[in-house]
Amino acid sequence: MAGDNNYSLGPVPQSARKGILSLTMVMLGLTFFSASMWTGGTLGTGLSFNDFILAVLIGNLILGIYTSFLGYIGAQSGLSTHLLARYSFGLKGSWLPSLLLGGTQVGWFGVGVAMFAIPVHKATGIDTNLLILISGLLMTATVYFGIAAIMILSAIAVPAIALFGGFSVLQAVDSMDGIDGLVAFTPEEPMAFSTALVLVVGSFISAGTLTADFVRFGKKPMNAVFVTMFAFFIGNSLMFIFGAAGAAATGQADISEVMIAQGLLIPAIIILGLNIWTTNDNALYASGLGFSNITGLPSKYLSVFNGIIGTLCALWLYNNFVGWLTFLSAAIPPIGGIIIADFLRNREKYKDFANAKFDTVNWAAILGVAIGVAAGHLLPGIVPINAVLAGALSYLVIDSLIKRKTVPSKSTCKNATNA
Repeated sequence: MAGDNNYSLGPVPQSARKGILSLTMVMLGLTFFSASMWTGGTLGTGLSFNDFILAVLIGNLILGIYTSFLGYIGAQSGLSTHLLARYSFGLKGSWLPSLLLGGTQVGWFGVGVAMFAIPVHKATGIDTNLLILISGLLMTATVYFGIAAIMILSAIAVPAIALFGGFSVLQAVDSMDGIDGLVAFTPEEPMAFSTALVLVVGSFISAGTLTADFVRFGKKPMNAVFVTMFAFFIGNSLMFIFGAAGAAATGQADISEVMIAQGLLIPAIIILGLNIWTTNDNALYASGLGFSNITGLPSKYLSVFNGIIGTLCALWLYNNFVGWLTFLSAAIPPIGGIIIADFLRNREKYKDFANAKFDTVNWAAILGVAIGVAAGHLLPGIVPINAVLAGALSYLVIDSLIKRKTVPSKSTCKNATNA
């Protein structure tokens, strides 16, 4: 693992752990996400003011609890999501979550590059392909330097997005006769509160499953919990508010589109670029960790390769693959539920990764993902929460039944590293 500053095949040592401020910036950079603004715009035009606030708070509480569990596990063990999956899915069984998580993140990276290039082309006339090439390569270049570069980028992007975006929203609200006009807003086509809650939770639960990849650098597990909860209650909620206010005032949910409508072209391009850059670098970073678990190669090189592929395929992904990525993302929440369930049942074995023994494939976890996906789509309630709970519970039951009947073959960590 020499030279692997991402610690893609082992735990992050205490000497490489970061302070709470750096982690907060990284997580805020993750939750400052354009899709949350779009969802906020949908909620803002479909809910009353009070219902909107309630849906955002409850939804982000659910997200915060789920991701905080994963953050705590990541910070205590120092392991990425993909290495954590070895405990529950097995050495080669963990390739399934790594492939799902890594593959979807590469896809969303490409979509994100196009999401930047297309509106900038419309606003400036600059060739879309040129914008994709330049922005994609810049985003790829920074991820090569790992978590340190992501922290620096987030430290620049987070305050800029908050300040410029906040100024724009204040202008938008002022155009509606102030906060009183926003509070008095009545939706023409009201949305069911349960639907709103599904949208809030569903908009980020897949990316939230990767929380451990970032907060495993935390010095204390409880710091990771605080950072994660703060990121969702402040960062994600702010994005929903930006989207709702912008949609109510201008008909546009994305804050950059709102700013263009307000004549703030240059700030709009800066905000759009920083917003997507932080999210995309997190996506590439996570994808590299996933494919590193499968190949045994250092994640920074894989992240760069993934970024080049995502850049070259950006328009194709944007035009043809968003629906498929959304479908694949539905399989991700049960993975987090299974990791949490296994940790709560077997906490002691997570303390010594170097001497850990893993099943080759734990079919209970594979079946748990399938049952979780089915439960999410078939049972009434909040789809991603159904998927998480059903995946976790079915894993615990099936795994207990299997272990009563068989003694699984073991694979040592030494073999895991050389796999």
